[in-house]
Amino acid sequence: MTIWVDADACPKVIREVLCRAAQRTGVELVFVANQLLTVPKAPNIRALQVPKGFDVADNEIARRIAPTDLLITGDIPLASEVLAKGAQALNWRGEAFSKETIAAQLTMRDFMDTLRASGVQTEGPPPLSQADRQAFARQLDIWLARR
Repeated sequence: MTIWVDADACPKVIREVLCRAAQRTGVELVFVANQLLTVPKAPNIRALQVPKGFDVADNEIARRIAPTDLLITGDIPLASEVLAKGAQALNWRGEAFSKETIAAQLTMRDFMDTLRASGVQTEGPPPLSQADRQAFARQLDIWLARR
């Protein structure tokens, strides 16, 4: 059982929540990024640096993830790929990706990409709120308790 983190875009506060949970429970925690990350010195927490390039970190996570694992990401296509492998995925706001909703989320993502490509200005997601952080910590604790 491992928690994999798509770490290039992961908010610092979420990384801190994950590290505290890993230190408390002993679960293996792996941050995957194409940049050097500093992580706490603990036998169950590590950073895996991959080469720079489009989807290199995503591909590495998808290659290594197992059905008993959890992915932390904001990347909907990556979440879809790991759900297909039987793993679970959670975003930074504590929302679980599911097989029942991932197709609709991919469709909306693609639609928004098309709008942006055609010059339409779209707003990004709102900043991470305290309620989002609490929802994330709560969902993480639920996942850890089930293990």
